[in-house]
Amino acid sequence: MAEDYDLVILGGGTGGYVAAIRAAQEGLKTAIVERDKMGGTCLHKGCIPSKSLLRSAEVLRLTKEASEYGVTAEGVSFDFSAAQARKQKVVEQLHKGVQALMKRGKIDIYQGTGRILGPSIFSPTSGTISVEREGEENVMLIGKNVIIATGSSARTLPDLTIDGAQILTSDHALKLEYLPASMIIVGGGVIGVEWASMLIDFGVKVTILEYGERILPTEDRDIAREAAKQLEARGVTIITNVDIQADQVIKEENKVLLTGLVNNESVQFEAEKLLVCVGRAANTKDIGLKNTDIESENGFIKVNEFGQTKESHIYAIGDVIGGLQLAHVASHEGIIAVEHILGHQPLPINPDTIPSCIYSYPEIASVGLTEDASKEKGHDIKVGTFPFQAIGKALVQGETNGFVKLIADKETDDLLGVHIIGPHATELISEAAIAKVLDAASWEVAQTIHPHPTLSEGLSEAALAANGKAIHA
Repeated sequence: MAEDYDLVILGGGTGGYVAAIRAAQEGLKTAIVERDKMGGTCLHKGCIPSKSLLRSAEVLRLTKEASEYGVTAEGVSFDFSAAQARKQKVVEQLHKGVQALMKRGKIDIYQGTGRILGPSIFSPTSGTISVEREGEENVMLIGKNVIIATGSSARTLPDLTIDGAQILTSDHALKLEYLPASMIIVGGGVIGVEWASMLIDFGVKVTILEYGERILPTEDRDIAREAAKQLEARGVTIITNVDIQADQVIKEENKVLLTGLVNNESVQFEAEKLLVCVGRAANTKDIGLKNTDIESENGFIKVNEFGQTKESHIYAIGDVIGGLQLAHVASHEGIIAVEHILGHQPLPINPDTIPSCIYSYPEIASVGLTEDASKEKGHDIKVGTFPFQAIGKALVQGETNGFVKLIADKETDDLLGVHIIGPHATELISEAAIAKVLDAASWEVAQTIHPHPTLSEGLSEAALAANGKAIHA
């Protein structure tokens, strides 16, 4: 059986289904091939379930601190199974929402494994998608255009076997039935830090082992330093410059022994479970790339600024092309790809305008260049920082840890980057993202009247501080 479409999308994650919606809005006959559940990793194994559990951790932490607000909360306890059930309820509700959007857009969903075919009787060019469906015959989807949106999977370390019981990835951790007494987290990036923040609130003894010189290596140094300080103050052990000897991992009953080289000395670490958070690998295996002229580099599909591969009618978006592997980036890339297919001449994404967020406690968010990157690009910079402890709303909320850091070009006053660690940082960053899109100067941020009392006052104060004119510090 063969079906013709204007657009076939391989993968129904955040990037894929958003692209499908935009295509349907524009009148394109669209199909999605998804081997698992609509919504992909973000909805089922990443963003949503992890943030749901982080919210439970936040509520638990606040409840324990209730007496500071004059609220008596005696006998506080935590039911991890109830938190897991709430997480699943949130996921299922959003999953139903995505399915409803597909139905409303009259987007056809093919449940199965899709592979790209080369030129064949179905099409003189590569791009026909063969869909293997369990218990049914294969179906051929002949698309005038194709978008590859197959996402990514958790990486592991060479010589380390993930068993899903004692040695886990974040996929397995989200399905834990009970909380272990202790956890070693290999990798101090975004995922590792979020899990460390969550687990320490849940009462788990946490150790982060990071290969590099510091945790959060892609964040501004001052932000990473403050994040490490706050995690350690809450009881997380952080050890950097650790070279994990993956072939020396020993599993015993209720215990994992891990050896690492720290400053060339062999050190053994012990915990009930081991969580591996060392990045994401593109899902390009067995999707038929070998049947095309599509090029890859370091495991990621090569595309131009509009998502086009070497085969001009085949596009790729999201984690599968590397770059900033974020759900909101994948969504925007999907919209750009569809608009390019339609000849609308969309603007390419400027990486310096993409906000990134870490949902730890305290939250972390950034947009634009770090201080180091600004200098490397040749900017003569000015920096303004402002602490949340000088913000009235932060004092009212009882969350004064952290600060806002703003970086601008000294000569032009152009805004180069904004970095926030503190309360509601992941919400506050949107103002800075708009400022970057509008190519704002630091004085424009400073001159924007911010309501009082709000946390957003930290942004204007940091902008003033960059020019030596902060009011409240």
